[in-house]
Amino acid sequence: MGNKKRTTIKDIANVLDISPAAVSKALHGDSRISAKTIEAVKEVAKKLNYQPNHLASALRKGKSNLVGVIVPKTNSNFFSSVIQNIEEILNKEGYNIIITQSNESFKKECNNIDALLFTQVDGIIASMANETIDLDYYEKIKSYGIPLILFDRGENNLNVDYIGIDDYQSSHLIIEHLVGQGCKRIAHIGGFKHTRIYNNRIRGYVDAIKKHNLPLDDELLFESSLTIEDGREKMNQLLALKNRPDAVYVAGDYAALGALQVLKENRINIPKDIALVGFGNEPFTSMVSPTISSINQHSGEIGRQAALTFLERVKMTPVKQTLNKIILNAELIVRDSSNINWNL
Repeated sequence: MGNKKRTTIKDIANVLDISPAAVSKALHGDSRISAKTIEAVKEVAKKLNYQPNHLASALRKGKSNLVGVIVPKTNSNFFSSVIQNIEEILNKEGYNIIITQSNESFKKECNNIDALLFTQVDGIIASMANETIDLDYYEKIKSYGIPLILFDRGENNLNVDYIGIDDYQSSHLIIEHLVGQGCKRIAHIGGFKHTRIYNNRIRGYVDAIKKHNLPLDDELLFESSLTIEDGREKMNQLLALKNRPDAVYVAGDYAALGALQVLKENRINIPKDIALVGFGNEPFTSMVSPTISSINQHSGEIGRQAALTFLERVKMTPVKQTLNKIILNAELIVRDSSNINWNL
């Protein structure tokens, strides 16, 4: 069977024996068209299952009232919370959002950008995939003259708005806490250094370790995709060391969950033998046993600021963008997995 032909304004005009221009005006409630004609046009449009061509409309008006949102994954509470707050703010201003996810794939991220640009979105709010190193596709967005706002994961070289937390300082918060708990050999399961936020977390870890004159061994520092499987694999490697760590700071909660599973399977006393801290404050961190200490990234506020920044930029003609950072203070939520001194 062939595809059913899409109903057009011309089809409605033929039924009513009026001009397509009159149909278009009637559909938009133009005061120059009689109420009788407007009612007749709407009735025929309904019978013919007419759907407006928003893409064509956007091309005519130069505005679609659509905003593209690109996230690495939608099954993360952090990203879903950001999306919810972006949508809440933008809906009030007459915008709808189109959500795409890269699944941490550079190729899929590029395809998402192409699809959003083809749809004539009025702007794009994005958090980069782990695989993304080449920034040409993000430069492509800028070349279209529409706002580009980055959050959580972004690059200074793009010279656009960025909203996130202080990742470097977050690492200091975590190390200060663990040192205060008496930990002296602290490992770090991090993200990949080529991603700015994970590079900042690694730098923060290294500098904080040096500050306290603690051992900085290569065998205690890992880069990974921060999946549950990565957390399990790296934790097993740490347990195989002759000189095990007494604490592990993990740069993502899902990897921290994997690390926790391995510690429990090996009957390691948490936190007395090995303390554990994650990053992201995913809901499960307060539900597992023991509960996992984690950094609260203020996802709701990040989403709100991203939406407000877009609304400011889109008012500009032409859109002018420079490196403008909104950096929120991180908060460490201390739970059972690292609270060694709570019963002393």
